[in-house]
Parts: sequence; structure tokens; C-alpha cells
Amino acid sequence: MNTLFISDIHLNGQQPEITEQFLAFLSREARQAEKLYILGDLFEFWIGDDDPDPTYARVQAELKSLTRSGVPCYVMHGNRDFLLGKEFCKRTGCQLLQDGTVIELHGQRILLCHGDVLCTDDVAYQRLRRIVRNPLTQGLLRLLSLKQRQRLACRMRTASQKHTQQTMSSIMDVNQQAVVQYMQNTQVQWLIHGHTHRPHIHQHVLGPDKGTRIVLGDWYQQGSVLSWSNSEYELLSLPR
Repeated sequence: MNTLFISDIHLNGQQPEITEQFLAFLSREARQAEKLYILGDLFEFWIGDDDPDPTYARVQAELKSLTRSGVPCYVMHGNRDFLLGKEFCKRTGCQLLQDGTVIELHGQRILLCHGDVLCTDDVAYQRLRRIVRNPLTQGLLRLLSLKQRQRLACRMRTASQKHTQQTMSSIMDVNQQAVVQYMQNTQVQWLIHGHTHRPHIHQHVLGPDKGTRIVLGDWYQQGSVLSWSNSEYELLSLPR
């Protein structure tokens, strides 16, 4: 059986084609998997576990069906859905993973992260990341009413789009030295992440060793999944 890794699905009510493909993926490919890892930004925005969005309710129900069928599903916070919490886990049967978790798969130690922590050249974004990932900030956000959080999410989305348009593409990619340092600090030779929307398999020199970094793609135009079985792995595009 294979282990599947995905990221940056960005589910939202305005793009139903993404939702339909993802639900089909959960009912087909994911059902045949040993485990499923979702490395951040499952949702375009998650304003809290009390969000009544019907699209999100469908997704949570299908995730519950998947985990009930015996397929463990692990979900990591991304930069868009960092407020996923305990109620989401209860409704889906998913387990939340800390960003920077190391797993063992077929004898290999593999570092999993969303990927935004590696984009250290984008100083403004890293400053914002430290603020919104602070537990105190998140606690204060959860105290806001649902409507207040919805308005805030709209403003943050607009600001994010503007920042993306105004920032050089190279700055928004990972910093190569940050990648090497992260892998060396965690003593791994494998790293899987998303966030940059640039699917590719990279090789890095880690001192006397070599490392492999696998970048997952987004789901805006098609699906993107890493399938790993025994010593073989493949980064796939799923047609829509």
C-alpha cells in the first residue's frame, strides 16, 4: 500500500471544481492508501471550527468517512488555515501534525512542513507569520464573532493577493540555505513540503551527505499528490 502526501488544495465555495476533485480523490485514491498526509492549506481560509460553510461541511463529512474506513489522515496547519482545531479533528477523525514533524517511512526519516517557514527572504511575510502563529494571537482571534472573523479573513486574503503581486517571485520561494539548515538540524535526508505551488524534486548537498526535497503542487488547475510505496515514490498530477 502507498502513503499519499498532498498540500495546498485551497478548498473554497467559489471554486466548486476543486472541491469535487478533492472529494473524488478522498473516495478513490485515498481509500486505497495506507495513510494520507495533508501538509497545510487544505482550505483557502479557515476562520474557526464554528464556520457553517456548507462546502467545508461536505469535506469534513468525507474526511470522517475516510478515517472511519481505516485510513489514518494527518493534517498540518498552513498559512491559510492555521485556526484548525480540536472540533475539526473530532468531526473528521483527522490528527493535527505540528509543522516540522519528522516521520519514519520505509526506513527513511522524513521531515514534513508546510513550507512557508523556509521562505526567509520574504521578511514581511515572516513577520506576519510569527504574529498569526502565536497562541495568544490565535486565542484572541477565536474570541471574535463569526462575522468579525469573516470580515478579517476577507481583508487578509486581499492583502495576501496584493503582497503576492508586489513581491518578486524569487523572494517568495524557499531560501536554499534555510532548507539545508533545517534538514541538518533535524538530521534528515528527506523533506516534503508545499506552500510555494512549485512541484518539483530537488537535490541538496548536506555537508558530506545529499538530501532530497519534494515540493507538492497546488490544486488550482489539477490535483497534485506524492505517492510513496516501499522505496519508490512518484510526484503525480491528477487531471481534472
